[in-house]
Amino acid sequence: MSLCMGCMREIGDHVHCPSCGFDNSVAQHSPFLPYGVILHGRYIVGSVIDTNGESSRYIAFDKQTGDVVIVCEFLPMGLFERENDESKLRVRFENDDVFRKLMQDFISYFRTIAELKDLSALIKIHNIFQENNTAYVIEENQDLIPFEEYVERSNGHLEWDIARPLFMPVISALEAMHRRGLGHYAISPKNMYVTAYGKIKIAGFATANERKRGTPLKSQLYSGCAAPEQYENNFPIDSITEIYGISATLFYALTGNLPASAKERLKDSRLLMSTSTVKRLPPHVVTAIANGLQVKRENRITDFDDLRSQLSVSHTAQAIQEEISRTASMNVKNHDKKHGGMSRRSVTIIASFITIIVLGVLGVLFVMQNPLEGVFNNRGNEETTAATEKWTGETIPNYVGMTYKEAVDSAEDSGKVSIYRDTQESYSDEYAEGVIMAQTPKGGDKLTASGDISITVTVSKGKQMRELPEIKDKSVDAAAKSLANEGFVVDAEYQYSEKIDDGRVIGYKDYKAGDTLEYGSTVTIIVSKGEETTKSVN
Repeated sequence: MSLCMGCMREIGDHVHCPSCGFDNSVAQHSPFLPYGVILHGRYIVGSVIDTNGESSRYIAFDKQTGDVVIVCEFLPMGLFERENDESKLRVRFENDDVFRKLMQDFISYFRTIAELKDLSALIKIHNIFQENNTAYVIEENQDLIPFEEYVERSNGHLEWDIARPLFMPVISALEAMHRRGLGHYAISPKNMYVTAYGKIKIAGFATANERKRGTPLKSQLYSGCAAPEQYENNFPIDSITEIYGISATLFYALTGNLPASAKERLKDSRLLMSTSTVKRLPPHVVTAIANGLQVKRENRITDFDDLRSQLSVSHTAQAIQEEISRTASMNVKNHDKKHGGMSRRSVTIIASFITIIVLGVLGVLFVMQNPLEGVFNNRGNEETTAATEKWTGETIPNYVGMTYKEAVDSAEDSGKVSIYRDTQESYSDEYAEGVIMAQTPKGGDKLTASGDISITVTVSKGKQMRELPEIKDKSVDAAAKSLANEGFVVDAEYQYSEKIDDGRVIGYKDYKAGDTLEYGSTVTIIVSKGEETTKSVN
């Protein structure tokens, strides 16, 4: 069997792979393993995929299972030597202690990842072993879409309702890792992929030695996602560091742009987010991201439970004042991104509609094969009519009236329905915000085709015109939640008051309770600073 070293498909006598175009006539140079080396008696090593200061990853073929896998080799740059056509690493005496310590950290790290196999966002580890004076990890290999490409296909950014179910398993996976005493510390768009089932997989795993400055390894940090402390020599990194990275990646998913690098944000900590982006996102989500991206560690969200909570519930209007209104007021140009071609989702939806139309046409043609049948047989006609009226077969599920999450959960439970969300949401006086107001095909229609069902749903944005609730004398938090629940973007100003206690809401600026504004409008509330005190001068 002759395999392509670029994709591990059989190529026969070909030099250039017919599938991927890889040139199999060239050699793989040091410090990487030579092409065709067999590890552990079963893994045929191919081309290197990526490398960092700690390890390198190769595509490989498992002779025992017949699967394509990923081989991750412990390869700490600067601490070893390997000539061309050699497999074994040679470590100098003066580097041996450091090399052995780092290798044990590497093995221990991936053994823990392997134990967390039930977490959907983590890669599956098949094997860990030592050979060639180094260590190897065998990872699963899947057909994955780079997260950056996934966002690009989604008009350059994701809506919160799409991003939320993607990111929550990632947060849970990171939380589980930190409970076991290790982290990822390089969460970024470049280290995330999306599976064919619409789930995120995290890549780019490495020990903490690789994710901060001041260790024997050449650090690999991702600009815009690496926290400020990762650039300081030997600064302890922890869950607070990790929260910066996941918040930056979520910022990218929702805006299509990364935050400025940590070094730049130390000079100017503002987050550049367009007004249109702020308006289309729930206020508490913008606030949570801003809190997760605080440059000063003491101001940043400190644990994953708090991050999850803030992404689910709106917080004080003061935080909104400090972060949301500030970013919304910046002069940031919107970049319109045009795309040729269609997303996979669009193709699937169109294919489903074509299937339904074709089946309908075939049904008509079937009846027309004998157009006189039933004319001379009244009984047959009656039986056909009765059968139509008393359809007892399967029907299209009806999701109208459910929330989008309820529909997705129900579809997943069925095992045969795929729910797609129409990007063109509509206002509705009948259906509350977040509730499905229409679907195609309609619920209750006959289900005559076999196989999976694709249903497109339109989610209501609720009433277009919303009434401002009464907020006078409420706490800041209560007022912010009340307005956020109505879909308003909240701003706040503070002034002294002799009648309203410090921290309580005086009222609206420019509006009053009962006024109606369009969904997504920015509303400024006036918050009391208490009674102004003056000092007498003798």
